[in-house]
Amino acid sequence: MKTIGIVGCGAIGRALVAAAESGSLPVRIAGITSRTEQHAIEFLSRFKSPPPYLSLPELIGAADLLVEAAGGPVVPGLAKDVFAAGKDLMVISVGALLDHPEIIETSRRTGCRLYIPSGAIVGLDGIKSACVGQITHVTMTTRKPPGGLEGAPHLVQNQISLDGLAEETEVFSGTAREACKGFPANVNVSAAVSLAGIGPDRTRIRILAVPGLKRNCHDIEIEGEFGRMLMHIENVPSENPKTGKLTVLSIIRALRDVVDPVRIGN
Repeated sequence: MKTIGIVGCGAIGRALVAAAESGSLPVRIAGITSRTEQHAIEFLSRFKSPPPYLSLPELIGAADLLVEAAGGPVVPGLAKDVFAAGKDLMVISVGALLDHPEIIETSRRTGCRLYIPSGAIVGLDGIKSACVGQITHVTMTTRKPPGGLEGAPHLVQNQISLDGLAEETEVFSGTAREACKGFPANVNVSAAVSLAGIGPDRTRIRILAVPGLKRNCHDIEIEGEFGRMLMHIENVPSENPKTGKLTVLSIIRALRDVVDPVRIGN
């Protein structure tokens, strides 16, 4: 059985351990690591049959595939260590790849696999297919409740307050690259769309804060020589309001696909 190592003890790590305990994850978890050992041990104590806590070097040695669920800042160093060991990597904080394209280049050069789940978005297969031909534009509009955007660097740097917001308000308009810098915990979906399509500098993103909204909503429009695609997604937030439940389900499915010889879709 293929073994995975989980880097991070947040909502995604918790969901993966729970999935393994329930039998819905067809891989063995070799271990889990976090920035602080005590935090990881407390995290693992909540499960009936938890995997062991391992240091990062121990985890890389024990697992076939490392799953990053710890945030963008850890991605460059983690990728370097994982690929140097000849292991594969799944990146959840996809926005980090826009600032560090060398990670993608190293994967292709070494043959170590780099997995990027669809996350909280749909239609990446269609975007990938469409981009074999000519594309006119790719635009994405994200709507989130104000609480799901709190603390985003773009809001802090521009002194944008969402307190007491009474109506739908646009808080950002720009490229996918700019969106990932300004909202690193919110719009990894835009990074995935841009990597599957026409790149982070041509993909246009709008972000709106919507008071009273209960779901994280995304609308994607792609137009090109193939015709036109429209996608609308309404994601139920997980225990972390910045992360939709579909993100976790996508990761579980991506791990299933790693070990399944049958591949459906692009």
